[in-house]
Amino acid sequence: MTETPSTCPYCGVGCGVLIAHDGQRITGVRGDPDHPANAGRLCTKGSTLHLTAADSVQRQTRLLAPMQRTRRGATPHTVDWDSALDDAAERLAAIHQQHGADAIGVYVSGQLLTEDYYVFNKLVKGLLGTNHIDTNSRLCMSSAVAGYKATLGADAPPCSYEDFAHADTVFITGSNLAWAHPILMRRLEDARRARPQQKWIVADPRRTETAALADLHLALKPGSDVALYHGLLHLLLAQGLTDAAYIAAHTTGFEALAERVRAFPPAETARLTGLAEADLITAARWFGESPATLSLYCQGLNQSSHGTDNNAALINLHLATGQIGRPGAGPFSLTGQPNAMGGREVGGLANLLSAHRDLANPAHRAEVARLWGVPSVPAAPGRTAMEMFQAAADGAVKALWIVCTNPAQSLPDQAMVRRALERAEFVIVQEAFATTATCAYADLLLPATTWGEKDGTVTNSERRISRVRPAVPPAGQARHDWAIATDLARRLAARIAPERITLFPYTTPESIWNEHRDSTRGRDLDITGLSYARLEAQGPQQWPCPEGAAAGRSRLYGDGIFPTADGRARFADVAPRPLAEAPDAKYPFSLLTGRLRDQWHGMSRTGLLGRLYGHEGLPAIDLAPADLDRLGLRDGALVRVTSRRGAIVLPARASEGLLAGQAFLPMHWGQEVLSGQDKHGQPLTGVNALTTPAFCPSSKQPELKHAAVAIEKVDLPWRLSAMAWLPAEQAMAVREQLRPLLAAFGWASLLPFGREPDAQGRVGLVLRAGATAPVDEARLAPAR
Repeated sequence: MTETPSTCPYCGVGCGVLIAHDGQRITGVRGDPDHPANAGRLCTKGSTLHLTAADSVQRQTRLLAPMQRTRRGATPHTVDWDSALDDAAERLAAIHQQHGADAIGVYVSGQLLTEDYYVFNKLVKGLLGTNHIDTNSRLCMSSAVAGYKATLGADAPPCSYEDFAHADTVFITGSNLAWAHPILMRRLEDARRARPQQKWIVADPRRTETAALADLHLALKPGSDVALYHGLLHLLLAQGLTDAAYIAAHTTGFEALAERVRAFPPAETARLTGLAEADLITAARWFGESPATLSLYCQGLNQSSHGTDNNAALINLHLATGQIGRPGAGPFSLTGQPNAMGGREVGGLANLLSAHRDLANPAHRAEVARLWGVPSVPAAPGRTAMEMFQAAADGAVKALWIVCTNPAQSLPDQAMVRRALERAEFVIVQEAFATTATCAYADLLLPATTWGEKDGTVTNSERRISRVRPAVPPAGQARHDWAIATDLARRLAARIAPERITLFPYTTPESIWNEHRDSTRGRDLDITGLSYARLEAQGPQQWPCPEGAAAGRSRLYGDGIFPTADGRARFADVAPRPLAEAPDAKYPFSLLTGRLRDQWHGMSRTGLLGRLYGHEGLPAIDLAPADLDRLGLRDGALVRVTSRRGAIVLPARASEGLLAGQAFLPMHWGQEVLSGQDKHGQPLTGVNALTTPAFCPSSKQPELKHAAVAIEKVDLPWRLSAMAWLPAEQAMAVREQLRPLLAAFGWASLLPFGREPDAQGRVGLVLRAGATAPVDEARLAPAR
């Protein structure tokens, strides 16, 4: 067997993996001991990657050839690549010519490689002539981007993982680090063992596994983050713990912010946040007196209708205390997806251009036009994720090209999203897996490569670029995402702009990366000193690493100079704002969402393995024990959870980690594993039937973390529980056959269980369901 070094395709930690294989089949995986991100460690998800690549799983779940539907709802049939790409080019060209470039929307993914992202960005902005390309990173990191740019001047996390070992105080806010980034939690635990004086503060409405490990848990009210940070700054000022010399030498705008936070004394901050005054005083003292304070934060701040303000108000604390630019200190945004950072680097969002250039800047647009050899790039801002799908639902966007993401599971307000997918005249889904909910809406399905097959680069949370190397050939007829985009771009150019065919000369991922590298010269993320050869010889490297540099920079702003017009960081004078949807008499519960330890996003990969349900094996909603009692519910009782947009049905269970009036649902439970029908017989669509499309006006990131809901008991007296051990080469196919039947019930869940496969080569499936009356056996006959 051979081992090929590559990178894990899950979260933004960017762990190195060694893929064991025989050249045709992946047989194992282990952590790469030489990779600086993880030093050989892997979480439960990463350590089971080889099981998701087993032949039996691939044959049943992968999209292995281009497929086309003659009409919506029909079973797709196989077509050859030339026919598929010619058809796509013809239909996109027709829409482009009849309705204009803005009638086409392209929605890509933070799980693409940097090379893939670069080609799509150039295709949309350089060929089609529109900025209507966005990414599911909009749901993940856009508030962090906007917060960094508003304060520090550039989308550049200033810290590195090595800072964990140097921090004296660690402020974890808006992140359940133990479950969302387990390898970083192990690294932080190592740091505290080596330096027992290190203190952890965790700000989170729930008592998560991370909060339980903290020296101080601040269980703040949902949405009160800005009030908390302003209250801490008030105390830092009162206790003389700000750094006046640093503020004077390296920042602007402090006077206005200091005036604002005068209105946040401990008593008022306690009222706004629900926290004890004593805990606020302790947190401010630990933050300000610490020789080095490191803040770690993620979706709890980002996924908010005021996410940019959340990020900026936290960064204010670091600027006010000079806690930035030195070992163990700084505001460190943890990336959610494996290459959300790489997508930001190449401008793969509706408001960005290559190499951290801003679409709104005429000089930046001119630079990109020169780089690409086009007369201009469009100036009008593109539609962001929610705006793009709303426009499709309204009929303004006629074509949707969806790549490596599953909006029919992951976007909020699923009723609107599915209306958009149904109304669009032409939907392309470019995917590795045929089992995602979005595939059902595709007119054209294009099979893409996935982990173990892909070739290129990714950038992790600490600005470290790693090579992603293929261990085995593409499955079936799958092609690399960049290659599909390049081939289709050339065909499309021949129809709408023949002179621009030359924009896409790429034959290897390295040729794309080299063009991207050249675009960064002189920019804050300059990587002109790197190459594929250097990454191969020296391993993963951090940016910036300009030409001639011996190494990349591990931390930024140590000189106090920031990438702003005057070289100074900017304090953000922001006012606390309410939740987009506060609880009220009709919808009295605050629904919080988050991650499970062993699952990833929509579970198109992790959801295939029974062992990854061992930690959480049943979709359920968590409630405070007092709320269960008040509603007259026993643990495990079925409830209907309703928001202003939709409803789901699932069991309720008691959780000591929640305060009264709160509820928690994992983000992963979509229609793929949780189903049934509502009071009117309409199919249920998972957790994002409930969430709100309201978004931050600056970052356009939706408030996925919170929605107001009502919860009521559901009486479904007819119950069905069934399980089976099936041959591994059949189990996932049987699951796909059963899925359409689940809407016959008022509630249903269908999950794998057990280790894959057992000693007899079998895989387990368990079906749980309920209905108001016995379900007609004829409706279940296809399951036999």
